[in-house]
Amino acid sequence: MLIRQQAFSGTQHRFLKGGLHCHTTRSDGQLSPEETIRLHAQNGYDFLALTDHRFYNFKNYAPETGVLIVPGMEIDVNLTTRAGMCFHTVAIGPEEGKNGYSQDERVSNARLAGAAEYQPFIDSLRAHNNLAIYCHPDWSRTPARSFEDLQGCFAMEIWNSGCAIEDDMDTDNGLIWDELLVQNKRINCVAVDDGHRPYHHCKGWVMVNAEKKLDSILEALEQGRYYSSCGPEIYDFYVEDGVAYCRCSPCARLRFIYGLRPTPLKRDSEGGLITQASMSVKGYSYVRLMCEDAQGRRAWSNPIYLD
Repeated sequence: MLIRQQAFSGTQHRFLKGGLHCHTTRSDGQLSPEETIRLHAQNGYDFLALTDHRFYNFKNYAPETGVLIVPGMEIDVNLTTRAGMCFHTVAIGPEEGKNGYSQDERVSNARLAGAAEYQPFIDSLRAHNNLAIYCHPDWSRTPARSFEDLQGCFAMEIWNSGCAIEDDMDTDNGLIWDELLVQNKRINCVAVDDGHRPYHHCKGWVMVNAEKKLDSILEALEQGRYYSSCGPEIYDFYVEDGVAYCRCSPCARLRFIYGLRPTPLKRDSEGGLITQASMSVKGYSYVRLMCEDAQGRRAWSNPIYLD
């Protein structure tokens, strides 16, 4: 039996490079919306969500670049208990008319005790026909137990460039992710920039198997038909007869990851680069892939579920 991760199965479109979390001078970013979009265009992005705090956006401020703008914003609340410091969530959604928000609509923040009080915020995003991403759990100081009962987030951030650069946090939230996955809480991951300063941008992105149309991109994200990266490319990832296989751009280390046991690194015995690997995953309920290139930049697949 062959099970291929969704990004590499079905209809194969050109992979689109996209940014799902960034800020501009509309909230606390240092670049204008126009400058932000043009910077991403220069770095080969096909789509970008301008997710300023509590301030919804549909507008493409630099349409001449060809970058498709994904509507969105970021919401945030502070926590009053030892559950952590805060909950932040990115919302991304369809075009006006299909979206419950309007251009420049503001959403208030709050001070809450924990996940039960935050759930209505996620429910509201979903009721407005938006997808939700749980943001930077490391920087927010929220372990899995603080947000694991939140319902409605299709993904969490595995990498966040702003947090990584400024605070050495959210560089690989795999342990938190696996805590959710081993409980059969099926959630995907995204690499993002959360760019506030110019040097935060264009360091983490998603590669989505979709047409360059907003509805196609949103559908692919919700279905997990993408992978996340800070540099390496993943070409294929599948399981056949109890063995996981992958192909990727030249990398120094690969790992097939399952949260309930340690797994060995796959690397060249002479210190060279490798482009493929395999490993038995019999007895696993899921497996995910991490690839790391010679510069230490990583890429992450979404899981293949085996149970």
